[in-house]
Amino acid sequence: MTVMEQRGAYRPAPPPAWQARTDPAPLLPDAAPYRVLGTEAASEVAPELLLRLHAELVRGRRYNTQATALTKQGRLAVYPSSTGQEACEIAAALALEERDWLFPSYRDTLAAVARGLDPVRALTLLRGDWHTGYDPREYRTAPLCTPLATQLPHAVGLAHAARLKGDDVVALAMVGDGGTSEGDFHEALNFAAVWQAPAVFLVQNNGFAISVPLAKQTAAPSLAHKAVGYGMPGRLVDGNDAVAVLEVLGEAVRRAREGGGPTLVEAVTYRMEAHTNADDATRYRPDEEVEAWRDHDPVLLVERELAARGLLDEEHSRAVCEDAEAMAADLRERMNQDAVLDPMDLFTHVYAEQTTQLREQEAQLRAELEAEAETDGAGR
Repeated sequence: MTVMEQRGAYRPAPPPAWQARTDPAPLLPDAAPYRVLGTEAASEVAPELLLRLHAELVRGRRYNTQATALTKQGRLAVYPSSTGQEACEIAAALALEERDWLFPSYRDTLAAVARGLDPVRALTLLRGDWHTGYDPREYRTAPLCTPLATQLPHAVGLAHAARLKGDDVVALAMVGDGGTSEGDFHEALNFAAVWQAPAVFLVQNNGFAISVPLAKQTAAPSLAHKAVGYGMPGRLVDGNDAVAVLEVLGEAVRRAREGGGPTLVEAVTYRMEAHTNADDATRYRPDEEVEAWRDHDPVLLVERELAARGLLDEEHSRAVCEDAEAMAADLRERMNQDAVLDPMDLFTHVYAEQTTQLREQEAQLRAELEAEAETDGAGR
């Protein structure tokens, strides 16, 4: 007798009355990315919102160029630029309330800065000083995550815990298209949908996982379509349209807060610069492709709308540029100051209670430093 022939054995064939637990139709994304700028809907956008988005985008672009320059000067060990993706970064920060949590990846320092984090502290990890340069609880922003997609299950865990406690909190997790190929992506979305956790997943599809194009990562119609398999809505949005991204994320955050469960948002954008300063993007993508995307630049799209409505005057442009330059100058000045490092910090924040081995190592290093100091003092 086989296992399947035993009495009471599970048989995968569904009963005659089987029905899908979830109607897939409402979960499916639109056939094309949702847009606002450049369409008739743009005329309904409040001028104040357009002006604010423009200021944030210009400031974000300047932040990216300054951080890139600091890397070339040796002040940063590495910098994954989000140039070209600023609309996603800014919208992710603005879509959240102060009580909500942001879970960024290593490329999302701009989102953390737009949420209120000091630019220098946002770059501490990439400078090599600390694992994170800020208190996550203070800014409701998780540490920048370098391993691909591991921040997604963390976001689900926090969102689920908040729901169990009755806290009115939403977690928004950011990930790149490459991260959707990781097991953590599957586990996070599956748990979030089963638990109906108040979480939003923002996939910035910038075309490449370092040098691997999206076509070699998935055969799905879009990354947003993956949402259906987990039982959550998938939204497809133009990732360079700041108004559209903010609208879609805002809707997803409200839905999560009201108990509607998680949403997967795919923002179609483009990484204008190399993966990091250690990457040569010319080896895997042609210059013509990059140039084609320049006409769809997120800053340019907002400026076109402002100009068409007579809102892009000289006074606004000057104020925005001066603010961005002041931020860049402050960042440059403070990053050019050498950090004061204490070797004993190697043992700080490793565990809540140090292990026996760590205490031994700490004592050994302290003795070596004290002996070195005595030797230096005697030689003077």
